[in-house]
Amino acid sequence: MNDYDVLFEPVRIGPKIAPNRFYQVPHCNGLGYLRPRSHAAMRGVKAEGGWGVVCTEEVEIHPSGDIAPCIEGRIWDDRDVEGHRLMTQAVHAHGALAGIELTHAGLDAANQFSHLTPIGPSSQGVLGGTGFEPAQTRAMTRRDFADVRRWHRKAALRARDAGFDIVYCYAAHGLTLPMQLLSRRHNDRTDEYGGSLVNRVRFLREIIEDTLDAVGDDCAVAVRLAVDELLGPDGITHDGEGAEIVAMLAELPDLWDVNISDWSNDSATSRFTPEGHQEQYIAFVKSLTSKPVVGVGRYTSPDAMVSAVRRGVLDLIGAARPSIADPFLPDKIRQGRLGAIRECIGCNICVATDPRGLPIRCTQNPTMGEEWRRGWHPERIAPASKPADVMVIGAGPAGLEAARALGQRGHRVQLLDARPEVGGRVTREALLPGLGPWRRVVEWRRGEIAELPGVEVFPASPMTAQDVLDSGARQVVVATGATWRRDGRGRSNGFAVAGHEHSDVFTPDDVLDDLESGQWRIPPGRVVIYDDDHYVMGGLLAELLAARGHEVELLTPAPLVSHWTQYTLEQERIEHRLRSLGVQIHTRTTLRSIGADHVVAEAVIGGRTSELPRRSVVLVTDRLPRTDLHEELVGALAAGALDSLHLIGDADAPGLIAQAVFAGHRAARQFGESVDPDAVEFLREG
Repeated sequence: MNDYDVLFEPVRIGPKIAPNRFYQVPHCNGLGYLRPRSHAAMRGVKAEGGWGVVCTEEVEIHPSGDIAPCIEGRIWDDRDVEGHRLMTQAVHAHGALAGIELTHAGLDAANQFSHLTPIGPSSQGVLGGTGFEPAQTRAMTRRDFADVRRWHRKAALRARDAGFDIVYCYAAHGLTLPMQLLSRRHNDRTDEYGGSLVNRVRFLREIIEDTLDAVGDDCAVAVRLAVDELLGPDGITHDGEGAEIVAMLAELPDLWDVNISDWSNDSATSRFTPEGHQEQYIAFVKSLTSKPVVGVGRYTSPDAMVSAVRRGVLDLIGAARPSIADPFLPDKIRQGRLGAIRECIGCNICVATDPRGLPIRCTQNPTMGEEWRRGWHPERIAPASKPADVMVIGAGPAGLEAARALGQRGHRVQLLDARPEVGGRVTREALLPGLGPWRRVVEWRRGEIAELPGVEVFPASPMTAQDVLDSGARQVVVATGATWRRDGRGRSNGFAVAGHEHSDVFTPDDVLDDLESGQWRIPPGRVVIYDDDHYVMGGLLAELLAARGHEVELLTPAPLVSHWTQYTLEQERIEHRLRSLGVQIHTRTTLRSIGADHVVAEAVIGGRTSELPRRSVVLVTDRLPRTDLHEELVGALAAGALDSLHLIGDADAPGLIAQAVFAGHRAARQFGESVDPDAVEFLREG
């Protein structure tokens, strides 16, 4: 018996049977109602990869639960059925079950598209949209409750007609009306839907019963419930009301999908939570019900999955992010190809697109969201029509992915890097606090390249333009990355910061160099960090330096520290950690100049200046692409000494690691192919 056979056992869910224990739980993706073909193809690829159950994102049942600008699913009326049928057909084509997560967002629905009156348990400020919308909900009347129940029932019938096998009643993440009614923070009603827990559970019970009555003979009915909000006595807790709710409804649904709330807790980044972190909250559920239980925890290890099943924590291994990073994870386990699993790194770049209404993307999997519009498959790639010898210079995320995908296509590739270890910025940044899992970006590609006989890797091989020409290479891809600017120029200043020439002014590259070498150059004392990058680097350096005993002051022109990490659901955790370490944070503040023992800070609003003492300064601003080699080779291309020359990744335009990986993959897909620069290179819907 294979160690992982238990994961491939079928599981009965009401009137349906899941072919295995791999369950892609509902997750947002920015495709939804606006891009149904893209959505269907993305879910279909997961079914092809072995996920036994593949679900939608949250699907709005009525315009009064409109959560625009997020692009989720809609099943408002019969016109929406055909778009959903595209997905169920794609999923069923590979023998998997299709699930739909029906929702009315209640307090979370700002109704910015529909302009209908928001409704919720109480008259309260709307939680959705920006989170600070100048609008309140109307406290629901008995007629409103009857309306929502009817809308939910009709949506369930439409879901059945669209071909769904599992229909959800959604009470999790704080994003949905049933959970808001469960919450004493949001429900101050004094009628039959408020007060006691029995009353607060009433609406959830009613929609479960309605759904069972409407489609229970044909579809399984699932409940997604947050059993702990991590708010202590102010919220639902797994050893308090969370357990009581499960006990009240234990045998009513066909499946329990359990997690913690809110979304930032359920989908916490790997920087702050380990694999399986939710088990301590959800492990009790199976003791209260005979129905199958699914839960999540960013499971990427097959051994951890088997353990969760054998210990009686879960019946089905739920996944959102691991199924995004590797849609073929189940098949690779079944085939014993564990080293081929493209493990999720827990960076939440997939999450970051949703609140902005953009198609999903993934750092590890550059084909995510591109299955239909570009025709990209995560495992297959068209062989080269004319295999060529290609030199890729730079083995960071862009170069590694380009070399891997070029090799997969059948090209003969030499991958060279000046550094003794491949990985570029990823290898270095993974040294920072909590970023160890990011090394998977490098490790997976190194493993795949090792299996490709046509790809050779040469670390510690710096190349000049003459070296390239002397090698005889005719096809060259330059992926030489970028360096952090030393002059402090960035999006907010626009000019170099006066005084940046001081010897005790550093960049992130200096800190990363010191982490690699073990030779620490930043002197003891107060460090001022100026963060005009706004992603993770500024906060990470502040955390690192504070933990090493430095007094740290962090200046940022943004309204929040590490402002962009709001989209990756970690901004509050970052700020909490920095404050707990004693980091002094100055928001809406730019760096005007650097003196011998102080900096001059300037308020973004009003321009008031102040002096802050400092021993050293770290500038986290723009980056400079390393284009020297490419610029020298442009002349060789024009002179006919090269047949092709491509600049990719951070060397082309610095950005996220995800963008560098995408650029490498795109370059490999397009290499040697005819590409019309005037044509849109992907399909569009609508």
